[in-house]
Amino acid sequence: MKISRYLLSFALLGLPSCTRDAENHAPTEHADAHAGEAPPMTNRVDAPESVRRNLGITFAKVESRAVAQTIRVPGQFEFQPEARREYRTMLDGRVELLVKQFDTVEPGKPLYRLASPQWRDLQEKLSEAESTIRRTEARVGSIPALILAHHRHEEILEGNIALWVKRVEQLEQTHGSGVVSADELTSAQNMLATQRAELAEILEKEADLEGQIVSAQAEHDAAHARFRLLISTASTLLGIDEKALAAPYDLDQHLHTGLHRHEEPATRPVAAWRKIDEVEIRASLAGVIESVPLTNGAWASTGTLVLTCVDPNRLRFRAMGMQSDLGRLKSGLPARIVPPKGGTIDLQDTMEATLTLGLGADAQERTVELIALPTHLASWARPGISAHLEIITAGGQSELAIPLSSVIQDGLAKVIFRRDPKDSDRVIRMEADLGVNDGRWVVVQSGLRDGDEVVLDGVYQLMIATSGSVQKGGHFHPDGTFHEGKDE
Repeated sequence: MKISRYLLSFALLGLPSCTRDAENHAPTEHADAHAGEAPPMTNRVDAPESVRRNLGITFAKVESRAVAQTIRVPGQFEFQPEARREYRTMLDGRVELLVKQFDTVEPGKPLYRLASPQWRDLQEKLSEAESTIRRTEARVGSIPALILAHHRHEEILEGNIALWVKRVEQLEQTHGSGVVSADELTSAQNMLATQRAELAEILEKEADLEGQIVSAQAEHDAAHARFRLLISTASTLLGIDEKALAAPYDLDQHLHTGLHRHEEPATRPVAAWRKIDEVEIRASLAGVIESVPLTNGAWASTGTLVLTCVDPNRLRFRAMGMQSDLGRLKSGLPARIVPPKGGTIDLQDTMEATLTLGLGADAQERTVELIALPTHLASWARPGISAHLEIITAGGQSELAIPLSSVIQDGLAKVIFRRDPKDSDRVIRMEADLGVNDGRWVVVQSGLRDGDEVVLDGVYQLMIATSGSVQKGGHFHPDGTFHEGKDE
């Protein structure tokens, strides 16, 4: 009490320009007439914006909370496993970096280029497969014309054979009468045999052509399948869709099961995969470049890490709860991530989350792993930032509560300062009627309503200024000093 009065006296001496002090140094008849009267009883203190700024006074709203059913545990933010993406070389080659550390990237943005001899080898294999497809297509397309010519030749031979059969029959009938000589009959029979042999040879060639069609078709289909596999490999390496690599051609334009022939254009457009000189890797997800362990222009072998990208929005909160609370904890409980005390972060800048019980526990510390996934991220959320997890267990009901740090001890009484609902530049000193607390919030049993505001930062200065003179009231000057009574 003596210290408080000493501080108040010191503050008063430091402001000789105060109107009230000036009147005390130059008393008048009007002042003498009221010298014996006590000032009006009040517990209100003027605290305009300039005073709040100088003293660092802030306010916190009264909230409805289930304080008795809340478990608070410390923890920190960390990246979710899927938040980090590594980009490694798929081939040997020289790396040309296109981004820097901490650059922000969007899906599809080029990250680096790779000049690789292995990519040239893959292009060569694709070219060979495509050449085989075209060669077998031409082969399969030419065989039907040969078969048709053999059919026509076969028809002619069959007609000739029919004529020679009749001729030999006629000669055999007249040979007994001596009209036809034996040489003439023998010559006709030889011609018939020749025609029949030639027909058999034509039929044999037709059968061979049919076999060649099956063989060429199988070779064509195998070349097409190999081409598709090579395109799939190129798509994986480049991160480009297969259809885009084959453009302007259709990937299945060579896949036919019957005899066919394509009409080749005079000039063929170049496929997209032929135009690629260097492998260009693009971002698959949005994020920020976390690290670039490889220098620009370095030669990298297959599987070398080039850079790492992370999505800063994919965070989760990891905390360690007490094993003694396992009976009250379960996955799916509502939770709240709150900033630590004593910083510049607003105490009520919290994040709603859902609790998940982790798989790990510590037998020595007797703790269990808790994971909370926030529904939204506050601006202060960063990997490694420490905070607290408030878990609302089942049962009980919500009650009006204020931050525990807004309550201060003044002698035997606990005091709070309520912002005057009728005048935002004035605060009201009150003795706190408190209930249970969870270490951060405390239940207020009377004197406050939902939505009211209480002083959070600056409560100590207000207590010092009003201790022992609560009923006198007073005001602050812009420089932070306190004077009793009204500012006249």
